[in-house]
Order: sequence, then structure tokens, then C-alpha cells
Amino acid sequence: MVKKFLKFAYGLEDSNATRDYYRDWSASYDDEITENGYATPRRCAEALARHAPDKNGKLLDIGCGTGLSGIAFREAGFRNIDGNDLSAEMLAIAKERGVYNHLVEIDLSKPDEDDNKHYNYIAAVGVISTGHAPPHTINDMFKKLPVDGLFVFSLNDPTLQDGSFHIVVEALVASGKATLLEETYGTHLPKIGMKSTVYVLQKNASQKKAS
Repeated sequence: MVKKFLKFAYGLEDSNATRDYYRDWSASYDDEITENGYATPRRCAEALARHAPDKNGKLLDIGCGTGLSGIAFREAGFRNIDGNDLSAEMLAIAKERGVYNHLVEIDLSKPDEDDNKHYNYIAAVGVISTGHAPPHTINDMFKKLPVDGLFVFSLNDPTLQDGSFHIVVEALVASGKATLLEETYGTHLPKIGMKSTVYVLQKNASQKKAS
């Protein structure tokens, strides 16, 4: 019998626990997540496609896992995609997908680890949540965008209930740093009754000098 991991994936305490958990889950991740109707990659890809002025722009898929999100972005018309993830085992599977130009293993709780390349778009599909990537990840990724750059990400039900993640979104918009182009609540993992909100933020020109 194949061990099921999804039920316990939302209670991980830190990045070390997450790394170990996804290492063990990597071989069966795609099958388990797909059988539960994982809809957020498609929703995020379609949301970004609605607002992206140029699908040839560079897209960074953070926490890309096995590459299911990369496939969704490719199907939505994006071709210039890089990815990163905490799990080397997940990245090995993502590499086989053939949808990423470049893949890097990083810990999103330590933002200085990434290579800080220029991206027109950044995506975090099912990644930003308690135990996976903390609230400051939203700010960390947003700062890396150029003026008019877009950040698409999702927050699932447990993360929305936390409250501290959505507060970051509200603060970015209230400060004038970001324009909220889309905020849509919908299906995430329907077989377990979990939903998520998909956000699209645009970086405002007024922040050009502070970036």
C-alpha cells in the first residue's frame, strides 16, 4: 500500500521538516495530488495569462516541486520558465518535464540564497503557507520584480485562516507598492474540500527607486 502524505502536509513546522517530508513524498506526489483534483496550478496560470502583456517574459516558478505548475504555465502559453524548490528529489522530477530552462535548489525561508535574476513574472503555486514559506516570502518575492512586474500566488484555506499572510497583501496594496489585479477564491483540492485564493499583484512604478 502506498503511503499517503497529503493529510499531514499542512502541519510541518519549518523548512527542515518540509525538506524531509517532500523528499519522502516525491515519488508518489504527482499521483496523490492529482487524484485529489489539484486545480491551483491551472488557476494561477490562467490568472497570470489574463494580465501578462508578454508571455515570452521571464517567469520564475518558486517552490515548483515536481513541475506540475510549470506544465500549467506552459499550457497557458508561457515558454521562458525557471524554477526553484527546497527538495532536490522534487527538482529531479521537474527536470524530466522539460518545461524549465533552469532549476535551482533553495530554501525560501532564506531569501538571500536565490540568485536574484531579473524576472518579469514570479509565481508561487500552493507554496506560501505555514511550514512551507512564511508570510515575508510575499514581500521577498515582490521586491525582486521590476516595475510593472507581476506576482501570482495562492493561499489555501489553512493559510487564509492564519491571517498573517493576507495582512502582507493588504499592506502592499495600502502602501501603494502594489496594485491588486485579481483576487479569486476557488477550488484547490476538491477531493478533500480545500479551496484557495489566487492573487495577482502588479508592482507600481512609484517603487522604482526603492527596489
